[in-house]
Amino acid sequence: MLVRTDPFRELDLLAQQLLNTAPRPAMMPIDAYRKDDTFFVHFDLPGVDPDRIELTIEQNTLTVRAERPGPDEENVEMLVAERPRGLFARQLLLSDTLDRDRIEADYDAGVLTLRIAVAEQATPRRVQVTSSGGKKTITP
Repeated sequence: MLVRTDPFRELDLLAQQLLNTAPRPAMMPIDAYRKDDTFFVHFDLPGVDPDRIELTIEQNTLTVRAERPGPDEENVEMLVAERPRGLFARQLLLSDTLDRDRIEADYDAGVLTLRIAVAEQATPRRVQVTSSGGKKTITP
């Protein structure tokens, strides 16, 4: 569901510095886990204005886009520029076990938290077993 590897990241950074090219959208680190009937995803977006965060869902794909601009002042000579800025993007493929109509998003202290309800048909349920004269009847 989530792909994290990027073996060419260091080469991309070197090429950006040498060729002075625009960086590709930065990857935002995430944590994802399930607790009871809710799936949680936490995106690290420090320093991003909440108005610059965009969430979209198209079929099973959830896309998060965020932007952190650089300095606004003209004639700024950057001495150290290690903090990523510009466009951040991340796509998650949502399985059919998640209810795409019940997603909540909250942004606090630089962390975007999504709460996605697990679809009702995907939640475990107990099946009652009854016996009627030696025959077993199973009812959901």
